[in-house]
Amino acid sequence: MSQFEVVMPKLGESITEATITKWFKKEGDNVEEDDTLLEIATDKVDSEIPSPVAGKITKIFYKEGDIVPVGKVIAVISLDGEVTAEATEKEPIIEKQPEPAETPPPKAQEAQIESKSGRFYSPLVKTIAKQENIPVSELDTITGTGQNGRLRKEDLIQYLENKKKAGVKGPPSVPASETPPKTKVSVSIGADDEIVAMDRMRRLIADHMIMSVSTSPHVSSFVEADVTNLVLWRNKVKEEFQKREKIPLTYTSVFLEVIAKALKEYPMINASVDGYNIILHKKINLGVAVALPTGNLIVPVIQNADRLNLQGLASELFRVAEAARNSKLNPDDVQGGTFTLTNFGTFRNAFGTPIINQPQAAILSTGNIEKKPAVIETPTGDVIAIRHKMFLGLTYDHRIIDGALGGIFLRKVADYLEQFDINRTL
Repeated sequence: MSQFEVVMPKLGESITEATITKWFKKEGDNVEEDDTLLEIATDKVDSEIPSPVAGKITKIFYKEGDIVPVGKVIAVISLDGEVTAEATEKEPIIEKQPEPAETPPPKAQEAQIESKSGRFYSPLVKTIAKQENIPVSELDTITGTGQNGRLRKEDLIQYLENKKKAGVKGPPSVPASETPPKTKVSVSIGADDEIVAMDRMRRLIADHMIMSVSTSPHVSSFVEADVTNLVLWRNKVKEEFQKREKIPLTYTSVFLEVIAKALKEYPMINASVDGYNIILHKKINLGVAVALPTGNLIVPVIQNADRLNLQGLASELFRVAEAARNSKLNPDDVQGGTFTLTNFGTFRNAFGTPIINQPQAAILSTGNIEKKPAVIETPTGDVIAIRHKMFLGLTYDHRIIDGALGGIFLRKVADYLEQFDINRTL
């Protein structure tokens, strides 16, 4: 019988394992090529995995909720469409896959690399920590730049280099058992109240938001921009653009274009904080907050946004937004962001005060565009006219961005929008 082994795919350079959150097929089911087999989740993103071949599923080795290393066999598909006793009764194929050399049993000190504070450490970080005699209590004090503050290999290596250069010991070690627990607020629950458990993505969002607020002192500035020229231009060209490019021309695409332009002028905004060091990012990778049908939120990233023209930005924005809403994002689609845009105007909100997407230093919010009466200066005197206006807000990390820089950058973005060329061609 000809059969195909389905393995846990590698969904990004830093991804070593994934959790099976849902099986769409069961043993004995027939599948067509590209049929959705299962849904998996990493600490970066959720993804649906299609069947690489057509056939019949003869064996599934992992159930929902299992954490599976990349490269492990998770199912077998019979290409002949038959289920034989041999296929269903033999030992799981996963046990027959080549394994890396086993590591010796952990010593007493090595066993300490299990954080009782609940912080996750990858096997590679644990290995480096063991080699460098870094106790878990010290690991817990190191700032991580990964998703949700996760400590990456690069963070630990940089920390060790800084220690070596400074010639001092690391931060005071506190036994993990003495790490203060997260404060839990007592909630009164009534007889008619409903308790809804957070799903996995909402828990990640909650932890990330708490981490961001506790990491950065947040400050927000606002300006109101007259975007009449932009509105009139878009109304003039959007149908032609839709017909030619097969995608909508949104205001968000223009916002991304002017943000990238402004960030090149003010690189301190396109930055991150690492202890007492400021990291100025050379790439301008713009994250865009996307609301999901589940009510959750994800921030896919448009890489090298400053190198794309408006058509390119609109195309990439459409791609990642559709992928996000359909659980088709790859982990690389949500990594490497240096600045984020969130559009409150989508929900007809005037403005909002978002939380910084760590480890970035700032996030721009855009509000609803509304018609308003405004005073216009003319050579013959002031007149009142109907104009299209919107609020822009910048929330920034006050550790490295002061009000002056934040205000100047925000004003520059507004100026670019207000000075939009109504005669621009695509």
